[in-house]
Amino acid sequence: MGDVLAGIHATWEFESDSVLIRFERGIRTPKLLQALRERRVPHEALASVTLTEGRRGTVVLHAVPRPGADPLMEAAAGQLKDICDPYRLVLPAERETLAEYYADELRAALNATSPLDEHEPAGRYLVAAPPAPLHFKAYDGKASFDGSKVSFRWFWTGASSAKWKAGDQRFGVSELHGVEWRSPEVFDGYLRLLRRADQQQPAQADHDPAAVVFGLGYGPVHESLPFAAAVLAAVRTSGSGPALDAGPVPVPVMATGRRDPADIAERIRHLGELHDAGLVTDDEFSAKKAELLAEL
Repeated sequence: MGDVLAGIHATWEFESDSVLIRFERGIRTPKLLQALRERRVPHEALASVTLTEGRRGTVVLHAVPRPGADPLMEAAAGQLKDICDPYRLVLPAERETLAEYYADELRAALNATSPLDEHEPAGRYLVAAPPAPLHFKAYDGKASFDGSKVSFRWFWTGASSAKWKAGDQRFGVSELHGVEWRSPEVFDGYLRLLRRADQQQPAQADHDPAAVVFGLGYGPVHESLPFAAAVLAAVRTSGSGPALDAGPVPVPVMATGRRDPADIAERIRHLGELHDAGLVTDDEFSAKKAELLAEL
């Protein structure tokens, strides 16, 4: 094909064996897309292509990735908002005919490359993960990844007593089984490194030295998700992770006793900040506060 289709926030360049997606750097472009900059998506990484009506006089060209083909989407686990989905190209409605043409061309290319069941997982990652080194600030510590090791350095203002007792942490990718990312856009978001099956981990991320917790302004999607994807890809490349079609990885957890009252007070304080900022409703605030108090 070799043609270029420019949309809102992104441009797709159709090549003989892949689609090169370049994201704009404008102020209105979601920060995650700006952080990704560009992505080359081989045809074999895609399951299907759709064209649907969008909002406010737009149409949406959507390339649907195969399960297990993209470490970023695997780490996101369906938690991304539509506007942050790197596989969506939003175009003005008057370009629908042109968009349909490219959708048909791309579908033909996919059928010629690998006419597989769209639900069949990829045997390996086909889309490159964000490159290391990467780092971000979580609520309770700074997370760093150099390509082979993940480091957590705790902040005295946010880390629980359990993490202070454990000390700063370093994990080689060969020690890990996977990564679990819970979006910072929900309460109790976190990034947890899944250690090998024979090592138990606390159920609560704020007590787990192999996890960092997010908070208001800490661990934003555009920083923590690329980080999680890069670590996940490194784990799988090292051969220490499960097969891509093995399904969700169970997290070995151990029961914890009653939580430290100081930790509970800190979590309630942080919940109050979210409530004051309008990110948590009155009902959500009351319910979560009661849940935290019940753990004392």
